[in-house]
Amino acid sequence: MTDNMFPSFLPESVQKLTEATSIAFAQNLRCEPISTPLREQPIQTTYIRQGQGGTPILLIHGFDSSVFEYRRLLPLLATENETFAVDILGFGFTERGTEFKLNRSEIATHLYSFWQDLINQPVILVGASMGGAVALDFTLLYPEAVKSLVLLDSAGMKPGPVMGKFLLPPFDYLATEFLRNPKVRQAISESAYFDKTFASVDAQICASLHLEVMGWNQGLIRFSKTGGYGKFGKQLNNIQQQTLILWGDHDKILGTKDAYKFEKAIPHSQLIWVKNSGHVPHLEQPQTTAQYILDFVKN
Repeated sequence: MTDNMFPSFLPESVQKLTEATSIAFAQNLRCEPISTPLREQPIQTTYIRQGQGGTPILLIHGFDSSVFEYRRLLPLLATENETFAVDILGFGFTERGTEFKLNRSEIATHLYSFWQDLINQPVILVGASMGGAVALDFTLLYPEAVKSLVLLDSAGMKPGPVMGKFLLPPFDYLATEFLRNPKVRQAISESAYFDKTFASVDAQICASLHLEVMGWNQGLIRFSKTGGYGKFGKQLNNIQQQTLILWGDHDKILGTKDAYKFEKAIPHSQLIWVKNSGHVPHLEQPQTTAQYILDFVKN
């Protein structure tokens, strides 16, 4: 920790956070080495762990995001269950070794090693947006690690970003610099919310802190070139875990049709609409979202 009580691996701009929830979240982040089969040296992995008791909950963030996405939801879940959020390989503040392709297989292997090292019992796995696709992939690969599943406005019904395979210099760099632009990020943020006032200055800082991590743009390019997470199709029939699908009723990013498709494709699933919410109910309606998840956990 530095003198101001923020972890030293976070960039200086963390000092600009204004909301108490964001500040407390940042102060409690950890970065620790996780041993994996991916290479001899451990991978420096960023995560947060709060609460105790109950079935552990593990939260997975979305595309070009970080654990900060769960700054409002995690403390609410942690009042009743031990709760983790982790930056997946190649994202957030977790290491982006140049030897990694940052494909689905590597992301799942790293996540499994994190689970083995710090949890090692079946979890309630929660994934938002692309994090939902990561959670689905992980559940299919390691069903013994997942007790039940929660999808928050999840990706995985549509083909992945195949355009990433054709990103060639210098266009790959230009594409990431476009994403780095504060006005572009603010526009994306506003489109993710039903209530645009949530796209505050503090929210913009939380959503852009990881852009200052070394290799952010190269990591994003490498991940995009793998094709990312496409549609799971009939594989979803193989998910035997009880699954809760939470979906913002005003999702302008993925729309609302995929919610019904997931409910139909996953055998033991239920769909609940989060009212007055856009693509990120865990940020816009955290109390409601947390209550739905905690009620689901108890059943």
